[in-house]
Amino acid sequence: MTDPYTRVHEEHIAGFGTVRIRPLDPAGDAETVHAWVSEERAAFWGMTGLTRAQVAETYAHMATLDTHHAHLVTKDGEPAALLQTYEPEADRVGACYEVRPGDIGVHLLLAPAPASGPRPGWTSALLTAMASYVLLGLDRRRVVVDPDVRNTKAIARFERHGFGQGRQVVLPEVDLPDVYLPEKRAQLAFLEREVAFPGDHA
Repeated sequence: MTDPYTRVHEEHIAGFGTVRIRPLDPAGDAETVHAWVSEERAAFWGMTGLTRAQVAETYAHMATLDTHHAHLVTKDGEPAALLQTYEPEADRVGACYEVRPGDIGVHLLLAPAPASGPRPGWTSALLTAMASYVLLGLDRRRVVVDPDVRNTKAIARFERHGFGQGRQVVLPEVDLPDVYLPEKRAQLAFLEREVAFPGDHA
């Protein structure tokens, strides 16, 4: 049986372009991802102090896991976002809410805006493609996100896209040989499949 996480999701969004979501290449995509996560705006991603090699090592390790996956999102062939998916029960967020069958967790980091300024409709289109990929392509029932409570832009972005707010929680510190994550106060939010795709009853 083909691993659904190895498939490439492609979707044309009217008025926006063609969005592709493919598995991240830890080495080949390291330069792009390192540039994104090193920016001050990506502070909540938690990788601002890492070198390019360390970023590649982090995602190479993730590629060995069955529960966490990284994906590069492109728009008309150009890198547009970094998407991470994970099984909530295998992540620290799983200790903070009641995980349901069919849940999937996501983290989304958008590419920086060009020098020409903001791109109207950009975020909405990418979130639409992401939701289509994880809810329909991966056949899940609900998406959970856990942005830092200080990341008000991300919280508002998810709310505009139909995510319903859950509780504020404290994600516990993770201190393992391969990964360290400090304690984090997060705002949970959820997107139900029937809300995102009301005509889909699979």
